[in-house]
Amino acid sequence: MLLLTGALGGLSSGLFGVGGGFVVVPSLLYVFHAAGYDSEGIIFIAIGTSLATIIVASTRAALAHRRLGSLNIEFLKSWLPWLAIGTVLGVSLTSVVSSEELKLIFAVGVATYSIFFLFPRMFENIGFDHLPTGIVRATLGVVIGGVSALLGIGGGTPIVITMTLCGRSIVESVGTAAGVGCIIGVLGAIGFMIIGISQTITGAPPGTVGFINIPALLAISAVSVITAPAGAKLAHRLDTDRLKQCFGFYLIAVATIILRQTL
Repeated sequence: MLLLTGALGGLSSGLFGVGGGFVVVPSLLYVFHAAGYDSEGIIFIAIGTSLATIIVASTRAALAHRRLGSLNIEFLKSWLPWLAIGTVLGVSLTSVVSSEELKLIFAVGVATYSIFFLFPRMFENIGFDHLPTGIVRATLGVVIGGVSALLGIGGGTPIVITMTLCGRSIVESVGTAAGVGCIIGVLGAIGFMIIGISQTITGAPPGTVGFINIPALLAISAVSVITAPAGAKLAHRLDTDRLKQCFGFYLIAVATIILRQTL
């Protein structure tokens, strides 16, 4: 199950620029629950581990996109400070929310993101002349970093939406989103590990350090490192609208299941 999760997470990272968190978090929740680990801290471990896996998948996808000429380095440089601030704030919030609240946040966030995948053409008639700058860029960067850290994702979806609305190609947007995933993944994973180490975790799966499960991280990353470049190549060849819609339905299903468990 973890190997399949890694394969799908890596593929989605390269294909959509989403980092794979939408695949990894629900899969880890299922695997941990099936193995008999169902403590309150499991959702935190799933999200922390997801952010750690994003480092590998997004880095591989970003490097592949860079070789293909679809990674906007200047965008990453100008957005880095704000994404970093947002990620740190998002990780900090996890220390004051309960596991049930975090599950609810994840479910609502997933359902919201599904709109972009289910109805990609909704955004085609909305356009801007240039990428955000100044206070708009700072605000968006902080929000994207914060929400992504809370959900255990790489921030790819809002980055793709932002860049395509500003006239950038879908291929460049996806490639740059993979780079953003590297930033959020590194800072988010470090934050979740530090916060987890400072807390007493009962009923955690073996091999858990802080809020990161090392065996799951290694298993998922071992496969995603192979499939992420394949997804990047497919992004240059396929019409991804139909794939986006399928992924959108998957997100709705995930949100529904988690909401039923939470409410």
